[in-house]
Amino acid sequence: MQATLATLIDRIDAHDLPTADVIEWGCPIPAFGDIKGSKAASLGLNPSSREFVDSEGTELDGPKRRFHTLRSLGISSWMEADSRHLNLMVDACCSYFDGNPYDLWFRRLEVVISGAGASYYKRTACHLDLIPYATMRKWGELRPEQRSLLLASAGNALGSLLRDSPIVMLVLNGSSVVELFQKLAGIDLESKVMPAWSLPRQNGNIDGMAYWGKIETLAGEILDREVLVVGYNHNLQSSYGVTNKAISSIGSWVAQKSAQMPT
Repeated sequence: MQATLATLIDRIDAHDLPTADVIEWGCPIPAFGDIKGSKAASLGLNPSSREFVDSEGTELDGPKRRFHTLRSLGISSWMEADSRHLNLMVDACCSYFDGNPYDLWFRRLEVVISGAGASYYKRTACHLDLIPYATMRKWGELRPEQRSLLLASAGNALGSLLRDSPIVMLVLNGSSVVELFQKLAGIDLESKVMPAWSLPRQNGNIDGMAYWGKIETLAGEILDREVLVVGYNHNLQSSYGVTNKAISSIGSWVAQKSAQMPT
C-alpha cells in the first residue's frame, strides 16, 4: 500500500487536484481498514470530507482524528513526506476501525458486507474507493470536468491495491459506483430487478437492481486470481428512504452470492 500511497500523493500537485475541490491538506485514503487481512471489500466513490473535518468544517484532532493531514504529520507540503510519514499514513488506514470510524456511514455497509462472512471491525473486510481523494463537496455536486480529473488522477490505484491484497469479493455500493466500475473494468455485469429492494416514492417505486460478475484484471493490473463482484443500485447512505428491510435483503443476497467466492 505504501507505494500506491506515495504515487497518489505525488498526483495531488502534478494533476492540480485542488481545482477538483480535493482537501489538499488531507492525505489520500487508499483503504479503510486492514486490506492485507481482508477477503471482502466494499467499494464507494470517494472519501467523505467528514473523514477530516467535523460538521462545522474544523479539522478533526486528538482522539477524533481519523486520518493524517499535513498538520498532524508536522510538514508544510506533501513534497516533504518521507517513508516515516508514509508508514504513519498506512498505519492509520489499517487501524481505522479500531479508532473513531465514521460509523454513521459504515454501520449500514457492515450489514451488507457481513453477508460475505466478513467484518470491518474484525479486520476481515475493508472499504475501498474508486477515487481515494476526499473532496469538500459531494460527488454529485462536483462539475463534470472535476469528476473526470479525479478519475484520471486515481489511475490504476484500485487495481494495484486489489492485486496486492487477498480480496476475493468486491461489493459495489450504488448505481454510480456500478457504472464507473464497469467502465474501469471494461465489463458489463449481469443484472436483475429485485422487487424486495424497491423503494417507495410518491410517483411510484424505485426498482432495486442487483449486479454481479467476475474479474481477473482491473485498470491494466493482472490480479492473478478471480474476484467476485456484486453490487446494487441503491447508495445505502444517501438514497432517500432506504429501509432496514431493504438493507437486510441486500445482505442476504450478498450472502447467497458469497458462496461463489474463490477460495
